[in-house]
Amino acid sequence: LQQRGGEVSSGINAEYGECQTYQHYFIQINLRATQQTMAQQAQQEMINRMVAGAVEAMEATVDKELEKLDKMDEDDLEAIRERRIKQMQKLQEKRQEYKNLGHGTYDTITNEKEFFEISKKSDRLVCAFYIDTSFRCKIVDKHLAELCTKHYETRFIRLNAEKAPFLTERLKIKVMPTILMVKDTNVIDRIVGFDDLGGVDTFPTSLLEWRIAQNKLINYSGDLTRPPVEEVKEKKTVTIQRNLRQEEHSSDSELDD
Repeated sequence: LQQRGGEVSSGINAEYGECQTYQHYFIQINLRATQQTMAQQAQQEMINRMVAGAVEAMEATVDKELEKLDKMDEDDLEAIRERRIKQMQKLQEKRQEYKNLGHGTYDTITNEKEFFEISKKSDRLVCAFYIDTSFRCKIVDKHLAELCTKHYETRFIRLNAEKAPFLTERLKIKVMPTILMVKDTNVIDRIVGFDDLGGVDTFPTSLLEWRIAQNKLINYSGDLTRPPVEEVKEKKTVTIQRNLRQEEHSSDSELDD
């Protein structure tokens, strides 16, 4: 009996020990959960304070501007109107100046002399070198014809590479189409074929616009760090005519006739 009593007592102690272990385990779980909840609440309170501070700062700025408006008299408002009118007149004069130079149109020039003359008159120039037998050159024409009306600040032209042997040789233009970007009579960049445009024929105009804007050749309001499209449609196989192949080229050639 004493032996059996000892066994029972030992079993009870073991179960009690296990209960203590489980109890400690659940206490730890509850403690961690409580700590996480408190941390989340503290984080939320911090966010709320930051938002409240930002709102207060915005309200203070708006109040300050409203106060300035309240203190303005007729002379102040008239001065603002006059400045705005002068700005609009200046923009209109600049637009007319661009128009007189041929901006807003996508023109075909016939020789290298015209190219040099235009590059001296327009500080920003996009020129597409093409050949008549290339289908991809026609794709470029479609996109540039759209962009030229949107970006009056830049001149857009096209030149048949076969009629400009001096330029194509000097600038190492080997692949059709090649889009040359000129700023202050210097070639600052070029787009050779469609490699920079996803390597497909179906790229959108916005992608070409973004690519041209990388060197600030046009006024671009979008994000220059990311292209405007994530992907383009399936590729097409296009044979470049006359066995024109891409070679190494300089991108900073100076244009002097």
